[in-house]
Amino acid sequence: MESDDQISSEGLVPSDKLAYLEDAPAAALVEDSMPGIADFNQPENFFNRELSHLQFNARVLHQVINENHPLLIRLLFCCIYSSNMDEFFEIRIAGLKQQIKYGRESVGADGRSPAQTLQALQEQIHELVSLQYELLNNDLIPALADERINFLRRTDWTPEQQDWIASYYEREISPVISPIGLDPSHPFPRLVNKSLNFIVELDGKDAFGRETGLAIVPAPRSLPRLVKLPAEISNGDCLVFLSSIIHAHADDLFPGMEVKGLYQFRITRNADLVLEEDDMEDLAQALRGELLSRRFGDAVRLEVADNCPEPLVNFLLQEFGLAETECYRVAGPVNLTRLMAVSALVNRPDLQYPNFNPSTPAELRHQDSIFEVIARKDILLLHPFQSFTPVIDLLRQAAKDSNVLAIRQTLYRVGAKSEIVAALVDAARRGKEVTVVVELRARFDEAENLELASKLQEAGVVVVYGVVGYKTHAKMILIVRREDKGLKRYVHLGTGNYHAGNARLYTDYSLLSCDDQLAEDVHRIFLQLTGMGKALRIRKLFHAPFTLHSKLIELIGREAKIVSEGNGNGYILAKFNALTEPRIIAALYAASCAGVKIDLIIRGICCLKPGVKGLSENIRVVSVVGRFLEHTRAYYFANGSAGPEGGEVYCSSADWMTRNLVNRVETCFPIEAPVLAQRVRAELESYLRDNTYAWSLLEDGSYTQVKAVRGEPAFSAQDYLLGQLTG
Repeated sequence: MESDDQISSEGLVPSDKLAYLEDAPAAALVEDSMPGIADFNQPENFFNRELSHLQFNARVLHQVINENHPLLIRLLFCCIYSSNMDEFFEIRIAGLKQQIKYGRESVGADGRSPAQTLQALQEQIHELVSLQYELLNNDLIPALADERINFLRRTDWTPEQQDWIASYYEREISPVISPIGLDPSHPFPRLVNKSLNFIVELDGKDAFGRETGLAIVPAPRSLPRLVKLPAEISNGDCLVFLSSIIHAHADDLFPGMEVKGLYQFRITRNADLVLEEDDMEDLAQALRGELLSRRFGDAVRLEVADNCPEPLVNFLLQEFGLAETECYRVAGPVNLTRLMAVSALVNRPDLQYPNFNPSTPAELRHQDSIFEVIARKDILLLHPFQSFTPVIDLLRQAAKDSNVLAIRQTLYRVGAKSEIVAALVDAARRGKEVTVVVELRARFDEAENLELASKLQEAGVVVVYGVVGYKTHAKMILIVRREDKGLKRYVHLGTGNYHAGNARLYTDYSLLSCDDQLAEDVHRIFLQLTGMGKALRIRKLFHAPFTLHSKLIELIGREAKIVSEGNGNGYILAKFNALTEPRIIAALYAASCAGVKIDLIIRGICCLKPGVKGLSENIRVVSVVGRFLEHTRAYYFANGSAGPEGGEVYCSSADWMTRNLVNRVETCFPIEAPVLAQRVRAELESYLRDNTYAWSLLEDGSYTQVKAVRGEPAFSAQDYLLGQLTG
């Protein structure tokens, strides 16, 4: 007989990663929550996931021309777009190519094959590359020059500047650069992912009589890509690209030979990690092995200077096994991400956003014990407008408090040198029971997380890596403290990461509470992560991969039922980063057809088609791309309420994506204090009023920027929250 604290398998979305779409009990579970949603699960009702992802990157790029941003921030958005596209190629494009290469093509929810998706992506990406360099050359560089920030071409160097650059080359570059002539004993080198390189066309014979005509010059990764000239030889801030310096001294690399041409290029490789989990004995060891190969995965993109002769381009394409459609000719530096260095090289705060001071709730100011404050009431923080320091202080005080017996925490992205880690190390060294679930597979942070795990283990922290096959993406802290009435547990639940730097850039919610049932739920989830056994019943939290998916559909279905039966108002207001899960989308369509009004604030990918008559005419989708990275996941369900006082509010670590709801450990937690719930709803509603940084998704998949109508004042949700919450 099963106990009340265990859940039978029939009550859960099956843990098998495909079964949630195919397993009969799972399908029945969803149908019971919302009958008829399968009727909406048709290919024509979905946008393509990858094309929608690319649309988000395009919105980032369009911030370059949004003059509401300061000039150096517009340049930063140009760089962020490049960084985003690097990852898009390394993971998304690489994944499509892998499916095609190995014949594992699976049709997406929209009915497109990987080959069809890849072709459509390549066409749009070529257009975006042209737009990016047009904006750089025709908008950003002239605007920066007007502010006396100049990127100097070789033809513009004065004699004094030439002398200084020549000295810099001899001192800093020449000793570390290694040109490679191509001949039978010097085959084409294995070039590192995203590294800057040059292909050189030569004429003449070298000292050994070789006459190959070609060489490769890898730019040392240790060297800065931008060099600032001294003030005494500059008019304003003068910056020179490393590529220009190498180009100017190419003859020095090949003495006695004629350099007919030198052209920069960059190769992007598949950087996704593949772990054979069925055969794995040690996740950390397996991950270390895979990290060594990430830099040399299969090529997926060639970027090359647009003046590179066609025969050399074809040579490079053949060498990397790429097609012409995978070559991107650029009118400038091949790696614009490195332009992020400009902000550090020039001291121009007038061209940046002004600094601000995140506020701290009045209850936490000048208090000796954060535990006493949380014992009186729940605390809700919205970063970056409110400080992340209380979360750090919670751990610091827990480490030093002799009444604290144990600390448990999940870590996804944090950094080995963080104050969070220092507090955990301090707690362990003081003899407290500290257990940390480190998610080693946080993409592109794997090496740092391996270092982090080692540091914690050396201090005596018990480190586990979660559950093989399921990334631990939940953000949880549980602190056990001995008090007068016995043991008391305190929790932190968040929508973001335990990374103080990100908390200054990402919008995220943090809940600090000592609610007994909430703490018991967190305790039980930690038992699942660190031990083994049946899934335990979680009473207040929804958690993936078990109940979150079905609970969301149940809540959506409840709104539809309320409207259908005439029992009140049906309204859903939700904010998250991406919406791809087909059954969730089908449920939203069904709710819209039932008359439920639905407002979705989705920063990135959205596979739902809004505003389609007879399908989604009651659904609106808005994306906000502004100063801060929108990262909060918060959901409001009216539950028949017509006013701001009613309804239910939840915050979550999970987006409405298949990977979050099926392949990860996630939490969704209620905001129960009425004043806090009303506050979250009001903060969400501010994004619906944004006419400065908001974009509206149209039924054809395109986005249009929301603009103030005549007579309407400009409104930015982020600026509004800065004014409301910062000190």
